[in-house]
Amino acid sequence: MTTTHADRMLAWYDRHRRHLPWRAAPGVQADPYRVWLSEIMLQQTTVATVMGYFERFLARWPSVEALAAAPVDEVLQAWAGLGYYARARNLHACARAVVERHAGEFPDDVDLLLALPGIGPYTAAAIAAIAFDRPASAMDGNVERVVARLSAVETPLPAAKPELVQLAAALVPARRPGDYAQAMMDLGATVCTPRAPRCVICPLIRTCRARRAGIEAGLPRRAAKPEKPTRRGVAFVLTRRDGAILLRRRPPKGLLGGMEEVPSSDWREGPLDLASALAEAPVPARWTPLATPVRHTFTHFHLELVVALARAPTARLATAARDAYWAEADTLGDRALPTLMRKVIARAQAG
Repeated sequence: MTTTHADRMLAWYDRHRRHLPWRAAPGVQADPYRVWLSEIMLQQTTVATVMGYFERFLARWPSVEALAAAPVDEVLQAWAGLGYYARARNLHACARAVVERHAGEFPDDVDLLLALPGIGPYTAAAIAAIAFDRPASAMDGNVERVVARLSAVETPLPAAKPELVQLAAALVPARRPGDYAQAMMDLGATVCTPRAPRCVICPLIRTCRARRAGIEAGLPRRAAKPEKPTRRGVAFVLTRRDGAILLRRRPPKGLLGGMEEVPSSDWREGPLDLASALAEAPVPARWTPLATPVRHTFTHFHLELVVALARAPTARLATAARDAYWAEADTLGDRALPTLMRKVIARAQAG
């Protein structure tokens, strides 16, 4: 009897599967809510980072109905630190859509899943395969790398994506497609790694074309990325005598959408014109810029923010700042502040 690619992958998975908090035990039907929640969290984020967030979310909102009923501000607060905050807003919107459109049950159809907020082709396929054992092809970065090496695809990414999607789909078995999807993810994460792949223990070593050609470490090839620009601005940390800090909420759409922030000037490319940036302060005050800026990197640009400090002589001073409000010092740890703004506040407190 011929051993197929899927046979090798499933046999390997049965011995080496990772034990993850969202993954069902062998032979147990996966919980679609856990699968969906983990897949959204894992986008652009490592497993090690996600584990704690996943467990806290699940303890706080154990079902999609509970998450749908939660205020979006609480969801954003719980998400703070995970980055890519549009995911948190879409997570909440998706939970509400599942409750409103599907009576709290995730659909098992890829097209219906794609119609839900925040669910793209990969996530829809992953949920369909893992939660419902549908023969859907879920291709994340790990699977992309495995397939590129297996078939020795030398076209650079992202141009290679359509070919890799077709190749991956052709490999999906009718038997245990959910376990197969997770096997391919695990293989890419633990064996077929980006650097120094551990080919000698790979179940696919005999059929891997890149290994035979000696080019496995160089695949998948990637087109050169343009250098990220650097934007600069000033973050204004205004405090009261009791330690409260002036905050405001960012617009619901766009970068860090819906999150709380320390007011800042516009973020512009090129050298910082400090005098002009200080003129964008939320309220008139004696602003003192700190010497060392806070640095942070987003997907498409680097950011440097000079932190400027001021003390509010009266509580009424803050009313001049549009959409701003005081946040008590002992509540800052529980607020929906992104990592960037926590860096800014920490720099201000360090002086």
